[in-house]
Amino acid sequence: MNTQLAIIGGGPGGYAAAFLAADKGMKVTIIDREPRLGGVCLLRGCIPSKALLHVAKAMSEAKHLADWGVAFAPPALDINATRARKEKVIATLTGGLKQVAAKRGVQVIRAQASFLDSKTLKLAALGDVPPVEERLAFEHCIVATGSSPAQIPALNIPSPRMLDSTGALELPDVPETMLVVGGGYIGLEMGTVYAALGSKVSVVELTDGLLPGADRDLVRPLQKRLEASLAAIYLNTKVAALKDVGDAIEVAFEGAVEQKVQRFSRVLISVGRKPNSAGLGLENTKVQVTPQGFIQVDDRLRTSDPGILAIGDVAGEPMLAHKAAHEGKTAVESLLGEPATFAPRAIPAVVFTDPEVAWAGVTETQAKKEGRRVAVAQFPWAASGRAVAVGRTEGLTKWIIDPESERVIGCGIVGCAAGDLIAEAVLAIEMGAHAKDVGESIHPHPTFSETLGFATEVFYGVATDLYRPKRGEK
Repeated sequence: MNTQLAIIGGGPGGYAAAFLAADKGMKVTIIDREPRLGGVCLLRGCIPSKALLHVAKAMSEAKHLADWGVAFAPPALDINATRARKEKVIATLTGGLKQVAAKRGVQVIRAQASFLDSKTLKLAALGDVPPVEERLAFEHCIVATGSSPAQIPALNIPSPRMLDSTGALELPDVPETMLVVGGGYIGLEMGTVYAALGSKVSVVELTDGLLPGADRDLVRPLQKRLEASLAAIYLNTKVAALKDVGDAIEVAFEGAVEQKVQRFSRVLISVGRKPNSAGLGLENTKVQVTPQGFIQVDDRLRTSDPGILAIGDVAGEPMLAHKAAHEGKTAVESLLGEPATFAPRAIPAVVFTDPEVAWAGVTETQAKKEGRRVAVAQFPWAASGRAVAVGRTEGLTKWIIDPESERVIGCGIVGCAAGDLIAEAVLAIEMGAHAKDVGESIHPHPTFSETLGFATEVFYGVATDLYRPKRGEK
């Protein structure tokens, strides 16, 4: 069996590459371990987590309406119905992908693929149905194998009460208490879900702040709200040991925790992800892999082996579905000889907590670390008519601006729908817009999107709704 383009992995990067290649007339074969297309994002990540976060948000908003004199009875949760609805969302989207692949003539094979050499894949059986043939010859191959939850060996104890992000999304139950180990975006999102469903959730983070790496002024409003909805947040704290004691997991803490030993119904380990590059037979090719497990690629997504490209999580940070999809399209254009490179000015990142946190381009934290001169212009949502109207004034919109050219080079938002609002900032940064371009674009009133324009007015010292002279350079 042979194909023009083999793609290992059926996630957002893999199927985006496959569909574009098919549209351009290539014979394409996707080899994936899963029985359905979609990858981790659709099957066990982005989509199911957002479906559950929607439930959490609705429950939170129902409580919030009490401030307006509208009271509801405490919600009655049918965990089986919630789980079934989540699965229906996944099934709808995976079914759609299956149809699109068929219409485009993309062959999909369920198998474990590994390289025999730079032009041949070995296909090993998965499940009850073996592949039609055990070898697949290809002209080009794109590796899009994604990533998996990272583990801490010392905390990897065999217990059904231990969860990773995949297990947490299965909603095995709503535990009375839960400890989330790791204050990154996955841990906080899942903690938000379980807290809304009724668990008493605690979060422990080794560093001195949640969302390490994100600008602190974006994290503060989120942390303040989480402190009110979670049982506890332990910073500068390490989990020294875990022990299954039958009806709970006993946790020993080191650091800024008064009670050094506590018990939790479940423990979720969420300490990042690792690239899925092992077991692919890459040693049989010329592909180079970093000590961290990432496949080395250039700006055209090409590896050191002429016939092999790599995209998505396995090709490097940031591990984001939209980055993988963009890389997939770039890789196809690259192998077809088109003038395409992956060189974005801004890759948006979104934390879908409540409030949401989003950023793109240069961050203030990054600029300080690099010693880069930037101007920072912030607009607090306490001065936003829309935010006041809906009682969500904790938000903040900020621009990072090059002080010489006055071009916008970065943006950060914390607040309702920050993940949707950041798209305007990405476009502005990619287009090389000046702060004045954003400020002079008429935004609809009253909306949260206005704050993007208002923040640039702060930069020029002409904000209508806020008196704040032009800030000096940082």
